Amino acid sequence: QVQLVESGGGLVQAGGSLRLSCAASGSIFSINVMNWYRQAPGKQRELVAVATSGGYTNYADSVKGRFTISGDNAKKTVYLQMNSLKPEDTGVYYCNADIRPGLGRGSFNYWGQGTQVTVSS
Repeated sequence: QVQLVESGGGLVQAGGSLRLSCAASGSIFSINVMNWYRQAPGKQRELVAVATSGGYTNYADSVKGRFTISGDNAKKTVYLQMNSLKPEDTGVYYCNADIRPGLGRGSFNYWGQGTQVTVSS
């Protein structure tokens, strides 16, 4: 029942910006952790940004100072603002979350469908 839906990917020139969104829907009691991953063709999937319900955030060294993760609790949506994009940022970006569906249940891990980000030189 829980679903993560991503949007905001696309093609952008180097130096440009994109804002990715990840909206959670379904039976949700709480969202504990939300992450953004990315994967370039032929490369290992890497963790890009982390946010917890307590306000903790962290970023991969390669994106620090350029990317910002944030959330809107009312909309159950997490964002990834990407500025000063570089060609090496190209890849499929995935939203990932630990979600508690309701009382009496544990937390489970969910993935979005992925959205393509392409940065041209």
